[in-house]
Amino acid sequence: MMPLLAQGELPALALEPGAVRLLGWALVGYVVFLLGISIYASRKVENEADYVVAGRRLPLFLAWGTLIATWFGAATMFAAAGAAREEGLLGVVLDPFACAGTLILAGIFFARPLWRMELYTMADFNRVKYGPRAELVGACIQVPAYFSWVALQYTALARILDLYFGIPLATGILIVAAVTLVYTLIGGMWSVTLTDTVQIVIALAGLVVLTAAALSAPQLGNGDPLRGLATVFTRVAETHPDHLRIVPADPSLAVLLGWLGAWATGLFGNIPGQDLQQRVFAAKSPNTAMYACILAGVLYLAFGMLPVTLGLASLVTHPEGTLDPVGFLAGEYLSTGMLVVFVIAVMSMVVSTATSAVLAPATILGHNLLARIPGFDAGGLVRDRLCVVLVSLGGIALAMWGKSLMELLDVALSIQLVALFVPVVMGIYGRPRSEWAGVLSMLLGFGAWLVTFAIEHVAGPEPDGLVAAITTVPSDFWGLGCGFLGYAVGNRLGQARGIS
Repeated sequence: MMPLLAQGELPALALEPGAVRLLGWALVGYVVFLLGISIYASRKVENEADYVVAGRRLPLFLAWGTLIATWFGAATMFAAAGAAREEGLLGVVLDPFACAGTLILAGIFFARPLWRMELYTMADFNRVKYGPRAELVGACIQVPAYFSWVALQYTALARILDLYFGIPLATGILIVAAVTLVYTLIGGMWSVTLTDTVQIVIALAGLVVLTAAALSAPQLGNGDPLRGLATVFTRVAETHPDHLRIVPADPSLAVLLGWLGAWATGLFGNIPGQDLQQRVFAAKSPNTAMYACILAGVLYLAFGMLPVTLGLASLVTHPEGTLDPVGFLAGEYLSTGMLVVFVIAVMSMVVSTATSAVLAPATILGHNLLARIPGFDAGGLVRDRLCVVLVSLGGIALAMWGKSLMELLDVALSIQLVALFVPVVMGIYGRPRSEWAGVLSMLLGFGAWLVTFAIEHVAGPEPDGLVAAITTVPSDFWGLGCGFLGYAVGNRLGQARGIS
């Protein structure tokens, strides 16, 4: 689950009326095409394993495709370009650098042992390693964390419909949710995987075309994108040398810890994510899972550097003022037809992320929470489909509520890091001796993060004394530290009392 723009907004791309009509027909054809793929995928769904983890039969190409599609969101692309323009490489430490790193780390250290456990969800992992109470606590933490993520996808796509077709935002949210729901509901993980792979190919092709067109501009490469790339980095090194720094120039402890915190959030925060590991579980073999993660990470970094390059290129072509690099350069250098293709590519990115955002919490909700309730403990396939509907309705409700709730996304990502990362790492590489190890790790990690997060936001711009000492260390680090402490205390407590 990767960050989007906090507001869930995408910048405008200027289209003429004729191009808008062309875009409308293209979108209709695109939706019909996706629904056709979903209907085809439904033929592969016979039981809960097929619906939730694609029967554990995904080949490398599909496993890689759905992984990178889940990560590479449209608003992430726009945000990375804007951050590169404003702050340089330091502004994109989290995305794409650390976010690509988490996929590689997942492949090297987590994919194979997790695949061999034959899980459906990460809450299953907590049950197997720690016990049913840890399963319940982890699921109750993780499911709500995805609702703002779902709502952001609905809002972003609805804004595109509002922008180009004048469809009111509320109506657009309902349309987007309905389309996403239908083809997620029909085929489950098979549907999401097949449509993700198609969409990411379209999306990355559009991004490559835009980057090549921008770098070929007269003031950069004059028709040669490679020469344009060299020009961008040469000019930026001359006019904005700090933009090419990857380590902060300020040696203060607070700045260094903030920089390390961005790396930690990006590298480790998504390891326990259901959307990542569900694709690991769906691979056809442990090696396929490992290679899919590593390949997705390497290619994510390669393609993720394209919007970063566009952000830096905009400093050379249009150094003054504030602008969105991707939206501005697309309008400046793409023909009308290619601009329509690029808008379709942008929508592909968001749709692929939206389906993953819905399926991940729905799987945990059905498999680990509703299954505990009498009457829902049988008929897993029906129950899982019902949960897809419930999660979609929750996302609609949040999206309708308003933009301010969308800011909960960053909070939700931090919660997954501080509450769930330690139990996963220690469950694989440690020696859990007690259910309390998992439960206390989650609760103490979350509690410490919550307290320090509140202090950070209540303290003024220049705190002193104990408050200054606390806020110097990012709240995520406090949460991680107490998560490890909770694990150790829980292990010792369970061992001393002979309980599990």
